[in-house]
Amino acid sequence: MQVTTLYTNGAGTFAEQTWEKPEITNNEIEVRSILTGVCRSDIDMMRGEFGPLPIQMQGHEGLGEVTMIGADITDVNVGDYVATRGEPAYANYYNAVINTYVKVPEIHPRYILEPVACGVNVVMQCIREIAERSGPNKKLLIIGSGFLSWVAYNTLLINHLEFDIDVLGSHNQDLWGDKLLFGTVSNYDVIIDLGSDDVYTNVNNSALMILGSGKPHGIDNKTLESLLWKAVTIMFPSPRTDKFIDCMYLAKEWVEKNYLDVDNFWTRSYNRHREWQKAFEDGLNRPANYNRGFLYW
Repeated sequence: MQVTTLYTNGAGTFAEQTWEKPEITNNEIEVRSILTGVCRSDIDMMRGEFGPLPIQMQGHEGLGEVTMIGADITDVNVGDYVATRGEPAYANYYNAVINTYVKVPEIHPRYILEPVACGVNVVMQCIREIAERSGPNKKLLIIGSGFLSWVAYNTLLINHLEFDIDVLGSHNQDLWGDKLLFGTVSNYDVIIDLGSDDVYTNVNNSALMILGSGKPHGIDNKTLESLLWKAVTIMFPSPRTDKFIDCMYLAKEWVEKNYLDVDNFWTRSYNRHREWQKAFEDGLNRPANYNRGFLYW
């Protein structure tokens, strides 16, 4: 089946291309795109800062309608709405394998669940190790004040993990409200690093460090030596883990129950046929009051 998709080769722009979508297998569904989030990683890929990924992997924040199901699919039916982690969600139709999608009740940007699940996953993938270091007077630092950090922060609260929490960042005051703190110089028992600056080393012995974002300048030997000396445990949460689907289900539940109010996260919609270039331009240049945008078909 020939479909139209948006694709970047890392030279600074996205372009429209046709792509031959394979037929679904027994454990896949076909999805008609309705909403697709424009992720910061897509912008970085457009700028040539990583990748680019192949055409069949571009666009991962999908929300659409099931148009076909494989023989082994029993959890959704044709006509259901699903949030997907499958790719390429920048195509007007794409396939999603079982355990990469979640049935949702309606088409609304709050149910673009993949970015919410990423923030949930940062904590839940490491929940046992975090809980082992929690307790009275234990300190946790979140580096970064973006949406991912906000979801991670709320995931800590929802799980009743006992920490004095600092958030090191100055952006998205409207998203955080009075929750946004400014990190102080201290030794921390847990650090959730979602920033792009150098690795933070002001940690206690046997601390936990969760590295959830890339480090453009790498990690130097001196930093690694310091963390090794302090017996720091380093973990790398990723949406590629087999249990990421559990975080998508949690994201759906928490959004439905208003434990997580993500409506302010999506600040602009763009018509897929007339405004798609503008979606990537704004994702790159971030105009005033812009947080994140999505395409709609």
